[in-house]
Amino acid sequence: MSSQDEIPENSENSENSENSETSQSPEAAQSPETPKGPDTPEASENRLRKELPEEVRAQEVRAEGNTESPDAGTEPRKPVLTGRQRLAKGLWPPRVSRAQFIVALLLFGLGFGLAVQVASNSDSDGALRGARQEDLVRILDELDDRTQRLEEEKQGLEDQRTELENSSDQAEEARKQTVEKEKQLAILAGTVAAQGPGITLTIEDQKGTVEADMLLDAIQELRAAGAEAIQVNGVRVVAGTYLTDVSGGVAVDGNKISAPYRFKVIGKPQDLEPALNIPGGVVQTLEKEQATVTVERSDKIIVDALRPAKRPDYARSSSQ
Repeated sequence: MSSQDEIPENSENSENSENSETSQSPEAAQSPETPKGPDTPEASENRLRKELPEEVRAQEVRAEGNTESPDAGTEPRKPVLTGRQRLAKGLWPPRVSRAQFIVALLLFGLGFGLAVQVASNSDSDGALRGARQEDLVRILDELDDRTQRLEEEKQGLEDQRTELENSSDQAEEARKQTVEKEKQLAILAGTVAAQGPGITLTIEDQKGTVEADMLLDAIQELRAAGAEAIQVNGVRVVAGTYLTDVSGGVAVDGNKISAPYRFKVIGKPQDLEPALNIPGGVVQTLEKEQATVTVERSDKIIVDALRPAKRPDYARSSSQ
């Protein structure tokens, strides 16, 4: 048949082509020039890419670092995050539990309290840091005087106890001490007049800048220095005295007084005057408000303003 006759021809042609390929010279095989034509490497690669299935091509694309799939139906791949990006993503937005929030709030309150305490201590110590050596010595002397007064008071109480224990007539001795104590309490309560050494404090307020709290600071400073009786412009100052600001002056226990404010104080002058002149004390505060302050010592100060004796409505002596 004619078909059988064609087979040997084809096989012969293939053999001839193989022989022609193998019969090429070694110089042509080792030539550095890249062959051109349909059998070049670029053409073979393009032909292989066309013949590969779409799934294999997609894997190659992803291996090359592309974030999108060539197929429209597949989902885009998420970008790979760096170390800094992962750290930032973990810190923000913050994820705080209720317990962590409460602990943070308590720590904030504690820190705020410590800051306020440090600031207040710094403010209170600022005046002493800037004080002169003479002022510091005077402050120390005042503290020593206060300590001495407390020691004397303690010794007096111990002597009274000793007298009561050693007296043959303890009832009579107790009565004497009670009368003496009554006189002392009457002076403190303002129900009787008093006289003795002390100072006179005068505050001139031409511009009306002196307020009630400044006068109250002066009274408290005098009491701390050992004042036993105080009178301000005809008003007796006692333990329950209060001061308020009113139009044109200051009210002491509801009694309006106006400048100049004159304090009559009974006590040890050597303790009272330095207590007013300490750095950052009463005198400096009033002078900053453009008020004029004068302090005069005297061997005899009379405090004759009286307070009516009031019987308490509810309090009674526990010995009754």
